[in-house]
Amino acid sequence: MSLSTVATRKFTPDEYYRMADMGIFAPGERVELIEGEIVPLSPQNKPHASRTGRINTLLVRAYGDTHDVRVQLPLSLPPASEPEPDFAVVPIAWVEEAARHPQNADLVLELADTSLRYDRTEKASVYAKAGIPEYWVLNLAQQCLEVHLDPGPDPEAPFGHAYRSRRVYQASEQVVPSRLPGSFKVRDLLG
Repeated sequence: MSLSTVATRKFTPDEYYRMADMGIFAPGERVELIEGEIVPLSPQNKPHASRTGRINTLLVRAYGDTHDVRVQLPLSLPPASEPEPDFAVVPIAWVEEAARHPQNADLVLELADTSLRYDRTEKASVYAKAGIPEYWVLNLAQQCLEVHLDPGPDPEAPFGHAYRSRRVYQASEQVVPSRLPGSFKVRDLLG
């Protein structure tokens, strides 16, 4: 029997959390639930890790009074995804009202180098399916910021949804979030 004919088992978020509570994942193992599949997260190399602290500072300064800046924490995206984006800027009320984790964000940002293809496809599709209005991919390899807007159905996308607008900002440019005040120099995000 070939792998293409083998049925795979999808997990619900409740099953995923029960498995974590039972210690099925190794200590320190980083995984996330994407459309019912448990997906390992890439280890953070030095460029990724060094940017995380700096971007956290920028986002907290800009939005910390009104939003929870979630760093590598889950979002509960129905029906069966619990991604852990590098950053999710979530109104404080949404965090406080959430049964488990917030189900949306005003902005999600992923830092990408080795994970660039995955962040542009599967991750983008999951976030678009959840209706997250703005998704940024900080492309560390090409030193630019990819801004994705206008989520909607797309039968060609991995999970049936995609962002219909994508703009690439170079290091010398400024980006203005669509739903949040202020602006950022892309150079500052890149380091």
